[in-house]
Amino acid sequence: MARTAQDVLAAAVREAGAGAGDNRLVPLIADGVAPRSVLAAFTLEQHHVIAADRVSYRHLAGRSAGATAAFFTALADGEDTALALLDPLAAACGLDDAAVRGHEPALACQAYPACTAWLALQAEPVDVVVALSVNFATWGGYCGVLGRALRARYGFSDEACGFFDFFARSPGEEGDADADALVRAAVEEGLGSGVLSERLAWRYARLLQGFEGMFWEGVGGGG
Repeated sequence: MARTAQDVLAAAVREAGAGAGDNRLVPLIADGVAPRSVLAAFTLEQHHVIAADRVSYRHLAGRSAGATAAFFTALADGEDTALALLDPLAAACGLDDAAVRGHEPALACQAYPACTAWLALQAEPVDVVVALSVNFATWGGYCGVLGRALRARYGFSDEACGFFDFFARSPGEEGDADADALVRAAVEEGLGSGVLSERLAWRYARLLQGFEGMFWEGVGGGG
């Protein structure tokens, strides 16, 4: 029986879904015991991550066609939205424009966008679609937890939590039918053309999951 996009995506989660490791920071934020300085660090680092990933997604879109190009174009457009949503989050963390511009990014936090940039240059785009779908499930889950915690534990407004609400509905996340359709269409396209390599997609997913874990370690002061 021919493999479907759902088969490929489910296998990728099984093979690489646990690669982010144990996140020690998100549970602390969920319980309201992490200092507000951690929230500020997260926000400052995300300015660099989002801006870099937006360029990578545009490049991947340019290297693609059809549904795969549409997927990466949607991601890049989403990064535009995410950057704007960081402004009220930064304000809630007590950060002004000078603080954002003057921040020197942490090495551990910026390994993820460095990997994305490498993938944008070197990887088959549809393999990256599969890898990102695995990582977005992890990232979206964390953002859902943080959006609730910042409201309940830290007193942040709905506007300040908009960044987390947005990513809790990322492509590939259950509950966003349009985004999920983009993922499936791109993977089906890759299967039909024969260019999709599940082995490489799993490798890329494992790397992204690992760098995701490094990001949270860095935000928490671990690098």
